[in-house]
Amino acid sequence: VELVESGGGSVQAGGSLRLSCERSGVIDRSYCMGWFRQVPGKVREGVANIDMDGSRDYIDSVKGRFTISQDNAKKTLYLQMNSLKQEDAAMYYCAVDLRSTCSWYPGGYNYWGQGTQVTVSS
Repeated sequence: VELVESGGGSVQAGGSLRLSCERSGVIDRSYCMGWFRQVPGKVREGVANIDMDGSRDYIDSVKGRFTISQDNAKKTLYLQMNSLKQEDAAMYYCAVDLRSTCSWYPGGYNYWGQGTQVTVSS
């Protein structure tokens, strides 16, 4: 399984970006997909996740601003980010967890993309 993120960039605070994560390869079991972010010197944190039934979860700081979605036919995961704040700036990663129940623990995820940078200016 390979994951490739895209869609990062530089925006002003209040702006929007849509991240994409294209997946190649076959997963023959239930799985969960998540978006994580990391800034230098800090631990990687989960931002949003979605399971195969479409159940979604978000960390409190992005609720109402970010939306995770997936297009199974295109094998693509998305993260729509609106009303961006400076504290959202980070490297964003998508990941696959080969378990049906989503978690926030990065160590439980089996596959990772290379990341896409999001910069938010004031």
